[in-house]
Amino acid sequence: MDLEAVRTFVAVADSGRFQTAADGLGITQQGASRRVAGLERELRVKLFARLARGVRLTVDGQALLPHARELLRAAERVTTAVTPGRRPLRIDVVGRRIAPSNLLHAFYQQHPGIDLDVVTLAHGDAASALAEIGAGTLDATFRSLRASARAVPDGLRSSRVIDDRHELLVGPQHPLADAPSVTLAGLTGHPIWMPGLSDAEPLGYYDDLARAFGLTIDTIGPSFGVEALLAEIADSTRLATFVGEGSRYLWPESYDLRRIPVVDPAPVYPLSVVWRADNPHPVLADFLRYLCTRYRETSREEVWVPDWAR
Repeated sequence: MDLEAVRTFVAVADSGRFQTAADGLGITQQGASRRVAGLERELRVKLFARLARGVRLTVDGQALLPHARELLRAAERVTTAVTPGRRPLRIDVVGRRIAPSNLLHAFYQQHPGIDLDVVTLAHGDAASALAEIGAGTLDATFRSLRASARAVPDGLRSSRVIDDRHELLVGPQHPLADAPSVTLAGLTGHPIWMPGLSDAEPLGYYDDLARAFGLTIDTIGPSFGVEALLAEIADSTRLATFVGEGSRYLWPESYDLRRIPVVDPAPVYPLSVVWRADNPHPVLADFLRYLCTRYRETSREEVWVPDWAR
């Protein structure tokens, strides 16, 4: 059904005159008449009775009018759903406790009127995320891009916007519990426990870090969730794990866990935001500016990243 014909029918019904409806739609009276005539032919009914001072809806016209209004409202909803700036911005934050999620939350606090769809992909590997960006089902994602040495497929763009500095998370009985900071050299005798890692990007990064500094980083074994991990670390005299400075974890006060900065040099997990070059969503442009400005203001020289991230 021709939506413009339906729109013209509603305008004529509301005004009672073809000329008035045509003026409101920016078309000629003849054009308005042709549209309505075409709709009448399609439906095989007369919609208006012509009077000396205008027109009046027939019984069939009266029956059609509420459905025509709903059809126009549905068309408006369809347009709204796919119009950049009017649909929600869909961002993959990878995990809801880590730096990308917290940065997006901070951006939202500065722009509380925007619509956001915050997601974590069910199959969250980098290749799947980049495919979703390319297909237009995501507006942006955050990835280290280790496998491609930070290159992205044609049509996509990326910018390194997060250097998430590491902290050592230990319980109160750990030998390093009271240290104000720790060095990578000082961690060689302390195994780092990170069970359940399955994504090739972080697995590869932590392998790079372990080889560069002679660390023992154990990623073997199932993950029973963050809460179980925190409980085991709190009770252990030897278990420790890495967390990002930009991550957010909560635990009972009785755990007395310690977040200790890793320094000299400070290893960082480098993350790039990835988006489609032709994505016109205005909120995406604002978010990218926010990320880049914050990165310039907070980045430091004295950090360590693997060669592929330089």
